[in-house]
Amino acid sequence: MSRTHTQLKASLGAYADSINAALAQAQADNLVTRIWDHDHTVWKDDPTEITNRLGWLHSPENMPKEIERITALRDTLKSEGYTNVLLMGMGGSSLAPEVFFNTFGNADELQLDVLDSTDPSRVAEYDAKLDLSKTACIVATKSGGTAETLSFFKYFYNRIADTVGASNAGNHFIAITDPGSKLVTLAEQYNFRDTFINDPNIGGRYSALSFFGIVAAGLIGVDLKRFIEDAAETACACAAQDDNPGLELGIIMGELAKQGIDKVTLIASDEIGNFGDWAEQLIAESTGKDNVGILPITGEDMGDPSVYDADRLFVHLRSDGDHSQDAGIEALQNAGYPVVRLRLRSEYDLARQFFLWMFATAVSGACLNIQPFDQPNVESAKIAARSMIEAYTESGELPELPSVRLGNANLDLFVRDLHQPGDYVAIQAYVHPTAATDAALQAIRLKIRDTYKLATTIGYGPRFLHSTGQLHKGDDGNGIFIQLVSQTANDLAIPDEAGADASAMGFDVLKNAQALGDAQALIDNNRRVLRINLGADVDGALNRLAA
Repeated sequence: MSRTHTQLKASLGAYADSINAALAQAQADNLVTRIWDHDHTVWKDDPTEITNRLGWLHSPENMPKEIERITALRDTLKSEGYTNVLLMGMGGSSLAPEVFFNTFGNADELQLDVLDSTDPSRVAEYDAKLDLSKTACIVATKSGGTAETLSFFKYFYNRIADTVGASNAGNHFIAITDPGSKLVTLAEQYNFRDTFINDPNIGGRYSALSFFGIVAAGLIGVDLKRFIEDAAETACACAAQDDNPGLELGIIMGELAKQGIDKVTLIASDEIGNFGDWAEQLIAESTGKDNVGILPITGEDMGDPSVYDADRLFVHLRSDGDHSQDAGIEALQNAGYPVVRLRLRSEYDLARQFFLWMFATAVSGACLNIQPFDQPNVESAKIAARSMIEAYTESGELPELPSVRLGNANLDLFVRDLHQPGDYVAIQAYVHPTAATDAALQAIRLKIRDTYKLATTIGYGPRFLHSTGQLHKGDDGNGIFIQLVSQTANDLAIPDEAGADASAMGFDVLKNAQALGDAQALIDNNRRVLRINLGADVDGALNRLAA
């Protein structure tokens, strides 16, 4: 097989010698061969959640046999008059499909929307937008028990049953899950159109090239044969002892992080811009544990070199023919920042990027002596959220945690007085994701960055809990957290069971319970947290906060 792979060019300046030494040591340790041999001692002596989490290495060789099935499903849906697909999932189950549609979507194929927000306004937005009689719903959860995903399913099952009749509702649903999960049982109970059983040896954030990514890609018209072949070529390149792009990128990320350069800033061409959202959850959840972590920075407008601290590694993902960011990248390199350039010859090179970054992240875990396939701190927020929901069930009200009203919030003083060198600011927005909200949050993050040279991230809750949430609780405590909560005028009931009307809780309660649970988990881990209640006028409040 050809060893053509994504072109990688690294300009490491003063760090070149240490990176070259680490690469030489990795080769002496036979690191690449040991990874492909599923040798858990690459990371830890204990094989738990390692030996059964390496199936992603073989996705490019296993998925070609599924192409005909997925293509047939797409053709059938189109022939039956379906026009839309609504994917319900969180984290690794939703982020790759979102990248696929934003890159490959076209008007002649099925249109894809991804629902990964429990904000009731977001759920209502898709309910109003879609013709549910012509919409197929993908319910995607590895465990089969993800609370958000099952809440989406129950709500839209009832809405579709109201539209097409209960006897026909199940035909609108497709499941993607692991063998024996609760979702397998639900799919049988509610007569789903199809169920895709994924390789259980693949973790969620490493699942882009498995059913969790490929089914959605095929339904929207991606040439799966070409896509998977491109991924297989990069898998081959990442098995090589020399000229191995995955090994090189992983060593660069891991070794620089050990030297305090632990903010990997992705700058991408517009047409592949949201690839960073997928890479963010992969890197953060894989490396943010055991008091270390690599913080991915995505979606941050590029600035002058003077607005960055010395803790940045810049990675430029450039589509062929796009030179709009070249001057800025060159300025960063000239200022002494380490820079990695990755060139994509076509949109299908995204397949190569998915595998490249998964392999590199696994390598960086070995550099940092952490286990990149578990998520030990994610459960703490879930447990805290469940306790909030239990309190609501008993009393009809959610517990309270300290928060400030917008008029009393001095964001500048909070950041100024608490930040230390090497810190970052994480803005956690438990609000309805809209273009206006995106713009307001960007304005806030850039003012923080440009004033204090702090790396900033933005995460919509509860979506980020399945990605950067692990790093927030598992790294060395260098995060400053600004949690933004809002009040929703019209909540939407979550059915207790699909097909029934009874409801003990609405989406707004679920969202706010998750916000409270995450805040409590952060506080329990001695993190610096400011909770701001934006009230009902979210966009107006955010604009005032930015000012």
